[in-house]
Amino acid sequence: MTKRPAFQFYPGDWLADMRIRMLPWASRGLYMELLCYCWREDWIPADSSAIAQLCGCHDLAIVEPCLQLFQPHPSDSSKLIHQRLVEEKLKQDQYREERSLSGKRGAKLRWDSGMRENTSAVIGNSSANGSANGSAINQPMAKNSSSSSTSSSTSNTSSNEEVGVEFPANLQTADFGAAWESYLAYRKSSRLKSLAPASVQAQLRNLSEMGHDEAIEAIHQSIANGWQGIFPPKSKKPAPAKAKEVDLSW
Repeated sequence: MTKRPAFQFYPGDWLADMRIRMLPWASRGLYMELLCYCWREDWIPADSSAIAQLCGCHDLAIVEPCLQLFQPHPSDSSKLIHQRLVEEKLKQDQYREERSLSGKRGAKLRWDSGMRENTSAVIGNSSANGSANGSAINQPMAKNSSSSSTSSSTSNTSSNEEVGVEFPANLQTADFGAAWESYLAYRKSSRLKSLAPASVQAQLRNLSEMGHDEAIEAIHQSIANGWQGIFPPKSKKPAPAKAKEVDLSW
């Protein structure tokens, strides 16, 4: 596995794990040091004497309880691994891959948007030159009302395409679209950092769970208070969180 400088530490999980609470104080400190070795090297020795030499602790009554919290290496019996650390490394790999894919999608969208703008500019220049050279105009400008509406529609579509998102089914209304455009305009005018596609999708999922009307209210509340994020309206009490099983082992 690739070297990684750090791992997430969850104090709540550490304090809630009964196996850790049962360790003597000295063993808890040694256990934390062994976690750091295991994170850096992907494994630690399975032999107690090797651990004693590695950490400078020759009291087997302190060393052996720590080793019981590690698991045998799948292909080498002389080594131990820690399943929680393996899972944390997989999470980091997955996060990096998602960020890389998001960056590539964003770059492609910006490229496609730039190509559309360049094409529109070329077509616009050609039309202007044709009119200047005496080409007939089929309809008066006053009757060509579709120009402004088409431009507005293109603008709204472009702002959503920038982040490559699609509104959830219960938010695909004109009212929510207008509220979302207001939020994007507010972020732009406040010079806030552009939202990554993954962040936009997460916000839209949260808004969808709030419901259509409450989602619009939440957007207006964030704009009015100058917040960067979008949060449930203060008038609405969040539903109690459902308990979920969490792996508390360290």
